[in-house]
Amino acid sequence: MKINELISAYSELTDSAAGKSAIVLMTRIRLARNLADQPFPGWAKDTQKRASRDACLQAVASLPLMKRGLAVAIEDLSDLEKQILVERHLISRELSHSKGAAGVVISKDQSCAVMINEEDHLRIQVLRAGFQFKKVWNTINALDTELEEHLDYAFLPKLGYLTACPTNLGTALRASTMMHLPALVISGQMEKVVRAVNQLGMAVRGLFGEGSDASGSIFQISNQTTLGETEEEIIKHLAGVLNTIIEQELNARGKLLETDAHKLCDKIGRAYGILQNGYVLNSAEAMNLLSLIRLGIDLGVYADAQRAVVDRLFIECQPGHVQFAANAASEPGQRDVLRAARLRTEFANVPAPDFTHTAQ
Repeated sequence: MKINELISAYSELTDSAAGKSAIVLMTRIRLARNLADQPFPGWAKDTQKRASRDACLQAVASLPLMKRGLAVAIEDLSDLEKQILVERHLISRELSHSKGAAGVVISKDQSCAVMINEEDHLRIQVLRAGFQFKKVWNTINALDTELEEHLDYAFLPKLGYLTACPTNLGTALRASTMMHLPALVISGQMEKVVRAVNQLGMAVRGLFGEGSDASGSIFQISNQTTLGETEEEIIKHLAGVLNTIIEQELNARGKLLETDAHKLCDKIGRAYGILQNGYVLNSAEAMNLLSLIRLGIDLGVYADAQRAVVDRLFIECQPGHVQFAANAASEPGQRDVLRAARLRTEFANVPAPDFTHTAQ
């Protein structure tokens, strides 16, 4: 499979209506693994990195789940292609900037991706739309077991899986969800939630991970501890915290409707008007407008069928996807025009919001 075919193919995150939920957009689990008797990528010589990359590419691409997918060296991708993979959460920004021998294998439906020679020899990830930890864990556990039959992992009984960063020792598992929390943002409660979550040993990041902004009121929340707990314990603990956040977001929505429904409806209605009629929209503004439309869907202002459309547009309004759709690289100002045109087309036939049961 070539990358153009991958981008145009069905995607779990952009096309799946199954698993769509009001607050949790995506569930992801990532495992870090390294090869025994091989230096970590950050310490390896070029010849060692290339040998590790080639061995891992071959092993991963041979797995049943990864066949007919994309297996490629990072240096063979253009800057735009790498940006698109970052925007789809299939590779990290760190891997996209890699100058050495690195690679990635992505399943045909883009639900599984294995990064090679990022910080560790292998970063295995499985992602699904919605809140689906059990399904994601079963898939990645089976994938990891199959891969271990082909590769010798670095492992010590006392330390677990050996990783380049000591914080990943033990299970080397990072579980996360991407959550849409507009009411907590609008009501000014998000900072308090972040502090509370941090105290519980969880990390809160923006849309594209560490150092990124929470555009569209979208946050990634993940575990930080990997040593001393089993995979099941980590996932159970995280799921409990996430359910509490979901409850807080729902309570915040209820309070906004109770105390300031007209102001909230005004925000949602203005977002609809701009998306239908705007001619210049940057990424951040587009994400925030789409966020308000998604909140409107959750509140019954728009039809539930629009949820999958908005979730797709969250990705397709990113800079790389805008340029890919236009089949040409473009400057930020031109991208803003192209993005607005795309959103006008998408929202041209979306019925006007119905605030009958909301603004009373």
